[in-house]
Amino acid sequence: MAGNPVAQTAYGPMVLAAVEHHEPPGQRLVDDDLATPFLPAGMRWLVAATRPAPLRRWFIAAVDRSGPGLWVNLTCRKRFIADRVDEATEDVDAVVILGAGLDTLAYRLARQSPIPVFEVDQPVNVARKAATVRRVLGELPLSVRLVALDFERDDVLTTLVEHGYQTSFRSFFVWEGVTQYLTESAVRTTLAGLRPAASGSRLVFTYVQRDFIDGTNLYGSPTLYRRMVNKLWHFGLQPAEVADFLAEYGWRLIEQAGPEQFLQRYVEPTGRNLGASDLEWSVYAEKL
Repeated sequence: MAGNPVAQTAYGPMVLAAVEHHEPPGQRLVDDDLATPFLPAGMRWLVAATRPAPLRRWFIAAVDRSGPGLWVNLTCRKRFIADRVDEATEDVDAVVILGAGLDTLAYRLARQSPIPVFEVDQPVNVARKAATVRRVLGELPLSVRLVALDFERDDVLTTLVEHGYQTSFRSFFVWEGVTQYLTESAVRTTLAGLRPAASGSRLVFTYVQRDFIDGTNLYGSPTLYRRMVNKLWHFGLQPAEVADFLAEYGWRLIEQAGPEQFLQRYVEPTGRNLGASDLEWSVYAEKL
């Protein structure tokens, strides 16, 4: 795992979600009680250290120094996804999480619904997830299936079918924090692979703006650019082209959520003084 830098990025968003859980219930941007238990011991220690509010504020500010507003984006995208999944649970037959990492959505869903959830990721992350679930929960919930694949080479639906998925399912596909790590060819291949998805299926995914990837707009985040772009991040979109991009693969854009939406829906009701970044957006779409 140490030799796989992309696999290592699975930890970061979960650390943020775990730290957020120290906020009082009415002030949390995302509410995930499994985030801390799913982390390795060393990271659980780090999260515990942020329990006092002053240290937590310092930690949030430190994250935002690498990319102003990214704390809000990375936590609120999880809230946005969870809200969309909750709204659609009665209308879909399965949930498919593409690039699941250490995300806990499948296990929070398993508490309240028997809907099948397929967690898809590269083999190293699937192995790590299986070990984590055994440690935290004792066993994999009956509704959850772990699926290993390579997004650059494997066909998504073919691999899912091998694990019990049915193409007739109206599915909710979650693709969080993944597209920027792929080549454009892999992003397009994945969407092409979802063409057989049943009408009424849903898709939520996140993307980084292309002008950040090509270096023409750093969004106040030069450190993040130097650390990630061309080393780990390769793909981006622009908000104005998302609808047409999705339409190529049979999807209708329902909504895009960026900094304005996140601040109005999630931050302002908490009374917290936080900014959001225009660097990353979240998209919600429906299969025609």
